[in-house]
Parts: sequence; C-alpha cells; structure tokens
Amino acid sequence: MTNPMRTPVIEKVVVHMGVGESGQHLVDAENILAEITGQTVVRAFAKMTAPAFGIRKKEPIGCKVTLRGDNADEFLKTSLGIVENTLRASQFDINGNVSFGIEEHTDFPGMKYDPNIGVFGMDVVVVLKRPGDRISKRRIAKRKVPAGHKMNKEDAIAFLKDNYGVEVV
Repeated sequence: MTNPMRTPVIEKVVVHMGVGESGQHLVDAENILAEITGQTVVRAFAKMTAPAFGIRKKEPIGCKVTLRGDNADEFLKTSLGIVENTLRASQFDINGNVSFGIEEHTDFPGMKYDPNIGVFGMDVVVVLKRPGDRISKRRIAKRKVPAGHKMNKEDAIAFLKDNYGVEVV
C-alpha cells in the first residue's frame, strides 16, 4: 500500500488564449474559451508597452480560465486526447508542472469552424502537487516542504503515465 500523502494530485489547470489585441477578436476568444470550459473567463492584461506590436500597458490582450477539481480532470483528459497523449520531456519543469499547446479550438468536441471568427490556439498549464503542500502557503505556522516531499519532473511524468496514459518522448 502506498502512502496517500505521496500520491500527486492536480492542483489546477490554467487555460490561456493570447490574442495580442483588444476588441472583437478578444471577445470572440473569450466566448470560445467560455464555451469549451464552461466557466467564466478572466481577461489578461499587457504588463508593458510594446510599440512595435501596437500594445499599450494595461491593455487587455488575452483571456484565461482556471479549472480545479473534476472540471480540471475532465478538461485534462479531453485536451490530452487532442494532443494524442504525447508530450515531450522538455514540457515538464523541475517542480513537476507541465505545459502544452493546442493549435486549434476546433479540435474540441462540439466546436465548429466559423470563418467570421477564425481559429484560436491555447496554452494549457497543469500544476501538480502532493497533499500537505499547503504548509508552505498558509499564513499561520508556515513551514517549508521537505525536499523529499516536493514534486519533481520524474514524479509528474510517472503520474501522467499512470493516470492518463501519457507517452513522454
């Protein structure tokens, strides 16, 4: 029997669409992301001015959704199916998080191509943790997570292989 405190869990899945401009293009992206995830979308703002791209500081240039619990699990299964359950080892970071992209929103079930809207891609970031990780984030009696209990790249790869059938190349 394995220790339940060592079993990784999905803390959250963040889905992000970077549009690069505000206006109707961003509104279309927000509507698509809300339809795919079934949750309210939050806008992402530019952190600095980039005159070469016509972007001003604090201008809305993207949108994102944070999924937790069962919603995160279902979305992860669907999105991993779209990328054919194949990830590269370079997509994992040293803390056990994984990021990958989906090139077209039309790959999701029920989504159709609309020539007036176009095609949007998205980034999916999966944050993994172990139970007990909260001790490093709480306000009272904050403690460090021991090195042996922290998530790492190998643990994340093993978790996704066992639970989602992901092949890492």
